[in-house]
Amino acid sequence: MDVQQKDLSYFRLRLQELLNSSFPEKAHDQKFIDQRSSWAANAYEGAFRSGNAIEQCNEIANYILFEGLHFSKFDTVFKVVCNEFDTIMADEELRPFALKMFPVCEPVFAGYELTDDFANGNEFDLLYTELTGTIEIWIEENGLQ
Repeated sequence: MDVQQKDLSYFRLRLQELLNSSFPEKAHDQKFIDQRSSWAANAYEGAFRSGNAIEQCNEIANYILFEGLHFSKFDTVFKVVCNEFDTIMADEELRPFALKMFPVCEPVFAGYELTDDFANGNEFDLLYTELTGTIEIWIEENGLQ
């Protein structure tokens, strides 16, 4: 296996791991995964050939690999479920319930300009409260099913 193929597999696995845990809506988008992995591997190789230190090569590749993937809508829904509804369901039910609530909560996100550092901004608390209310209403209308 040549070096670039090894790098490509490495970046593909890292990206797939992040998507599986935090971006389930992108986890099966093979075109996105292939493209990002390839770009990151090429950037790493180019940076390395240009004489950059390994740490710098990794930073460049990671920037490309994870661009736009720092704020996760799913992680936010999961955080709300864990913090606000953990007393009404077992721990092992939290993630599956958050996955179920994710499409229900999707319209709430449309009212916000989501950036990579959104979670550190003032509007995050408003989003959190709105998500909590949306999930609460859904549970009142549908139960925990």
